[in-house]
Amino acid sequence: MASEPKTILLVEDNADDEQLTLRALRQSDIPNMIRVARDGAEAIDFLFGKDALTLPDLVLLDLKLPKISGLEVLQKIRSEDRSRALPVVILTSSDEERDIVKSYDLGANSYIRKPVDFDEFIDSVRQLGMYWLLINRSR
Repeated sequence: MASEPKTILLVEDNADDEQLTLRALRQSDIPNMIRVARDGAEAIDFLFGKDALTLPDLVLLDLKLPKISGLEVLQKIRSEDRSRALPVVILTSSDEERDIVKSYDLGANSYIRKPVDFDEFIDSVRQLGMYWLLINRSR
């Protein structure tokens, strides 16, 4: 029996990082649908706007976003009953200790620094997709 496709919300404002992440997810052989929000406001609207019917299975969230920061998006996700348990993985270029601490304080499930090396980045995204969409059990 084939599993239902999982939905991933990728919140990423950098077009190059978006394309790399999409490529890595497609190469992971996990049946999934990927939606992209290019700023924090778009992410909030996707998750909580008037047309938001179901939540994604996983959110990959950059921190440095226009309009509304990734940390503010995470705070909003954790403040709502319907999204409180939604898996959120921070996928960012920031290696600053305060960003790591604040992300976990606000309820991030994981914090992954984007590797600079292309092959390492592809492998990291593939592994996180495998874990959060196939191995981890959620709602």
